[in-house]
Amino acid sequence: MISKAEFALRRKRLMAMMGSDSIAILPSASEMTRSRDTEYSFRQDSDFHYLCGFNEPEAVLILIPGRKHGDYIMFNRERDLVKETWHGRRAGQQGVMDKFNAADAFPVDDIDDILPGLMEGRETIYCAIGANKEFDERIIGWLSGASQGEIIDISHALHDFRLYKSASEIKLMRKAAEISAKAHIRAMEKARPGLYEYQIEAELLHEFATSGARFPAYNSIVASGDNACILHYVENESELKDGDLLMIDAGAEVDLYAADISRTFPVNGRFSEPQKIMYNWVLKAQLAAIETIKPGACWNAPHEAAVKILTKGLVEMGILKGKVSSLIKNEAYKAFYMHKTGHWLGLDVHDVGDYQVGGEPRVLEPGMVLTVEPGLYVPLNAKKVAKRWKGMGIRIEDDVLVTKNGFDVLSKNAPKTIPDIEAVMSKGN
Repeated sequence: MISKAEFALRRKRLMAMMGSDSIAILPSASEMTRSRDTEYSFRQDSDFHYLCGFNEPEAVLILIPGRKHGDYIMFNRERDLVKETWHGRRAGQQGVMDKFNAADAFPVDDIDDILPGLMEGRETIYCAIGANKEFDERIIGWLSGASQGEIIDISHALHDFRLYKSASEIKLMRKAAEISAKAHIRAMEKARPGLYEYQIEAELLHEFATSGARFPAYNSIVASGDNACILHYVENESELKDGDLLMIDAGAEVDLYAADISRTFPVNGRFSEPQKIMYNWVLKAQLAAIETIKPGACWNAPHEAAVKILTKGLVEMGILKGKVSSLIKNEAYKAFYMHKTGHWLGLDVHDVGDYQVGGEPRVLEPGMVLTVEPGLYVPLNAKKVAKRWKGMGIRIEDDVLVTKNGFDVLSKNAPKTIPDIEAVMSKGN
C-alpha cells in the first residue's frame, strides 16, 4: 500500500511545480456501462489515484497551492443510505477528509456552484487536456464567467513524476510480478493438447486472485500456434494442439500497479528441434537486451541489442538472406519482429513518461521500470519461408527495474530456459 504521507508528498511536489496563483483540476474515472444496467468493474484513473488513492467514481480532486484553508480539496459523492444499500459504501465528505487527508470536501453535485469561485483570479489552470472531452467542456463552462489566465496540460509534469518509482511502488510491482510468475508456472503445469486457450486463461486468473491480485493488469493473451503471430490476440478461443507452441502475455495488478510477463512454451511439454532453435534466438536476444540496462544507458539500447541478435538468428535460420548489418539498416527484420523491445511499466501497463528528451532517446535512471520483450513471429502464410518455421510466434518478456548499479529483473521467478520450462511442464503433466 502507498502511505498517506507518500500521497501527500506527491501532491506537494506537483504543487511546487505549479507555483502560486494556480489551480489543478483532475477528475476520477467514470463507471462504464457493460450492457444495459450493468457496469464494468470500476478501475480508478491512474493520475487521480497517484495523487490521492481515493477509489470512487464521480469525484474531482482540486489542488490550490497556498490556499489559506488547505491546498487539497475533493468533490465527491455524499453519503446516501439507500444508494449504499444497493450499490456499495461511500466515503462521503467526512470520510474523504478523515481517510484520504483532504483539507476540504464538498458534494460533487455542488461543483458547478463552488468550483468557479475557487478558480477565480488564478493565473494558471492545470488540467489533463484531451483526456476527457466531456470534462474539458465542463472546465470551459466553469471558466466562462471567471477571470483567469492560461490553461496548461498537467499531464507532462505529472507523468514525469510517475516515471520514477518509489520504494513503496517497487514493492507493489515486485509483488505483482511474483504473483504473475506463479500464474505463468501454473499455466505451464496445466497446459496440454485438447484444452482450450480460455481454460488456460482461467488458470491465470485463478492464480492472480488466490495470490492476492483480484484483477489482471490487462486482457490476457493466450495464443496457441499461429494465433501467437497476432500481437494483441485476446480471443483466447482456440483448441491447444499437439506440436504447437503456446504464447502467454499476462500480468496481475496489485493496488493498481501492473506486471507484464510473456512466456512461450510447447503445448505438449517438449520443444521440437525447430522450436528450440527459434526460441533460443529470442532468449539470447532478450538476455542481451537486459544486460544493456543500467543508469546512463539510453532507452534504445535494449532494442538495438535485441534487433542485432534477432536479425542474425533470422539469417542463420535461412528466413532472411544477406548481411546482418544491411538487413538491420533496411529494417528487413520487421517482417518478423515488428514491435519495440519494451515500454515503461507502472500504474498503467503501457505506462506514462517520455521516451525522448530534446529529440534524443531518454537516458535510463534508477527507479524507472521497463519491459524487455523481443519476439519472432512467422505466420503460416509467410512467403519464401521454410515450412518448419511457420506458425510460430515467440515472445519472452520480463519486467526490469533500473537500479543504482544496473538492473533487477522483477519477474525472474517465471521460468524461461528450455530445460526449466520442460521441467515445470513434466511435473504438471
